[in-house]
Amino acid sequence: MRVPTPPHFEEADVATSGRDVRIGKYDVARNENGGVYDLSIALNYGQSVGAAQLLRWVTEHTELVSDPPYADWRCALTVGSTGALEQAVRMFCDRARGDAILTEEYSFSTALETAAPLGIKVFGARMDDQGLLPESVDEILSTWDEQARCARRPTVLYTVPSGQNPTGATQGAQRRRDIYAVCRKHDVFIFEDEPYYFLQMQPYTGPSTSSTPSPPPPATVEEYLSGLIPSLLSMDTDGRVLRMDSFSKVVVPGSRVGWVTGSEQVVERYIRHAECCSQGPSGLSQVLVYKLVDETWGHEGYLRWLMRLQLEYTRRRDTILAACEEFLPRDIVSWVPPAAGMFLWLKVDHTTHPDASTKSILEIEEDIFDRCINNGVLAIRGSWFRAEQSLPPSGLFFRVTYAAASEVDMARAIERFGAAVRESFGR
Repeated sequence: MRVPTPPHFEEADVATSGRDVRIGKYDVARNENGGVYDLSIALNYGQSVGAAQLLRWVTEHTELVSDPPYADWRCALTVGSTGALEQAVRMFCDRARGDAILTEEYSFSTALETAAPLGIKVFGARMDDQGLLPESVDEILSTWDEQARCARRPTVLYTVPSGQNPTGATQGAQRRRDIYAVCRKHDVFIFEDEPYYFLQMQPYTGPSTSSTPSPPPPATVEEYLSGLIPSLLSMDTDGRVLRMDSFSKVVVPGSRVGWVTGSEQVVERYIRHAECCSQGPSGLSQVLVYKLVDETWGHEGYLRWLMRLQLEYTRRRDTILAACEEFLPRDIVSWVPPAAGMFLWLKVDHTTHPDASTKSILEIEEDIFDRCINNGVLAIRGSWFRAEQSLPPSGLFFRVTYAAASEVDMARAIERFGAAVRESFGR
């Protein structure tokens, strides 16, 4: 396979400066093509902890980025963050005990659907522009009524701190410290799901016509790393965080390779679980990722790739925000510029809808959604992400993404969304 050579990542560059990477069947025996990891190893049965070659690389990478502040931490490879979460929920929660999980009031829908068939109830804490509110978490845990909620007080918090799905909210450094402090107070274990951690973007300074200059991007790997918001794992002095990382959002979604990091005791149990569950990620996926991030790019090359993604997502984020400013009715629709990730959370002021006195939020939301479909645009209904579907939504929201569409298509989609909102509001 032909891959980019850092820092020349553009497709046009690959043709001229790219590098051909080869994998043979007996590279180790013949000391060819790197001589460390070959098809005879990758295509055979492996250990559930993952291939030792790639496991070493992700462990070094984790130390570079988070450097957990205790000695006995370790990593294990996974089949991606969703599979890792499902295993973790099975490990920490038992439906027979009436266990429950606490998360954001609007949470990753797949995470919610992962817990549901396991019989684990999920409860949502309030959010603001920085995501999860620690005071809401504290209040819920301090006033928990098992009989009223038909569940034990949650002993696990599931959170997506950076570019949260669906709201796009990013917890600042102090917010993360406050959340960790609340979890220490109530002895709550934390599932830190961070697929968008490395998609932290440059601060939004307004439309391209703004007189406010954009801050310069990081010039070095060291500057890039120092600019990242500290992870919960980096603050974890108790061993109460299980962090989930993935290559899906930054390299190859279809690889289904990621890793978890936590205390030796927790990860050892995770590995035992994997032995009778996933048995670890695909050997072919592991060797392909290893050849790219270790033998070809190395840590500095991979971090330079992430730096390039940061600039690309900053540009995409700014493009969709410019479209919102041009095409959406600002007296009805509002938003907070995302600081990370790939989602924009649009809040619609349902109280000004002409049918607000006779229709519920869900009915108005459905009307706008249907009009979007008729206009040829898909904006995901915010109510679908509610952690507690039995409760009425706290507002009317739609989730849109700037991950894949072209600049032209993003602008066209936002224009169509704006038209659907105006139609529903009789404008």
